[in-house]
Amino acid sequence: MKKLNFLIVMDDIATINYKKDTSLAMMWAIADKGHGLYTCGIHDLWLNLGQLHIDAQATKVFKDPQKFYELEPKTTHQATDFDVILMRKDPPFDMNFIYATYLLDKAKDAGVLVVNDPSSIRDCNEKLFATWFSEHMSPTIVTAKQSHIRAFIQEQGDVIVKPLDGMGGMGIFRLTADSHNIGSTLELLTQNQSLPIMAQGYLPAIKEGDKRVLIVGGQVVPYCLARIPADGETRGNLAAGGRGVAMPLSDQERAVAEQVAPILLEKGLYFVGLDLIGAKITEINVTSPTCVREIDDQFGTHIAVDFIEFIETCLSAV
Repeated sequence: MKKLNFLIVMDDIATINYKKDTSLAMMWAIADKGHGLYTCGIHDLWLNLGQLHIDAQATKVFKDPQKFYELEPKTTHQATDFDVILMRKDPPFDMNFIYATYLLDKAKDAGVLVVNDPSSIRDCNEKLFATWFSEHMSPTIVTAKQSHIRAFIQEQGDVIVKPLDGMGGMGIFRLTADSHNIGSTLELLTQNQSLPIMAQGYLPAIKEGDKRVLIVGGQVVPYCLARIPADGETRGNLAAGGRGVAMPLSDQERAVAEQVAPILLEKGLYFVGLDLIGAKITEINVTSPTCVREIDDQFGTHIAVDFIEFIETCLSAV
């Protein structure tokens, strides 16, 4: 395989978690294979006469927690100086993020492989995209209207409500039919009925973990990371204090993931985190999915290497 130039669009490398960061695992895999590695932030993408330019830094990475990266000064490149651009900017999925995907469309149009596909990242809201597979979800509604959500709560008895643009468990509430704070919670989340939110029937299987299933190049990784809520907590997100335990997929979980995988591949979504509770889909994470390091550490897999090898295969077929 010829040497490739990779660019990773990401948050400041100085802020990442050495022990857990998935983008760092990808960088190690890129470096170990002898490819060129550059990094930049979303504000380093810019247009000139309709052409995408990028202020990027050549980057070296090391498996040393005391010094795990080294950056060269920023230099300006054309998008076509890179063979692959990995979009690994963490949410929030705000207008800055959306503008970055528009700029990355320019790289894609110029023949650069952009992963995940920028237009699909825009189109596939991580909460709403899950509803493409509603037969594999708990009962779910999306609305800004309190009346619809209140009726849904009465019908289901126990529900989870959450914003459509949240991450890490932020803004997630559990409401039951006899809750005294339904009105204030819904006012807050819907911004007084001006913003749609998602409400889903509560899944008691959350006690066994909110399971992150990784789908890489259309292939389902056979292990997941179960994010088990802390005592007294509804959310399993690691950012909300959940405990991560890797485990093999059940037959039912694998069957659900296998139904989703071909559609992801068609959309150019090559690195995706499917979230399951009790084999029911809750979200489909397409921006910067994580949990690679935890699964690798507990099961000896090499998910980031598999991902880079998939990209090599994509480019060798061109």
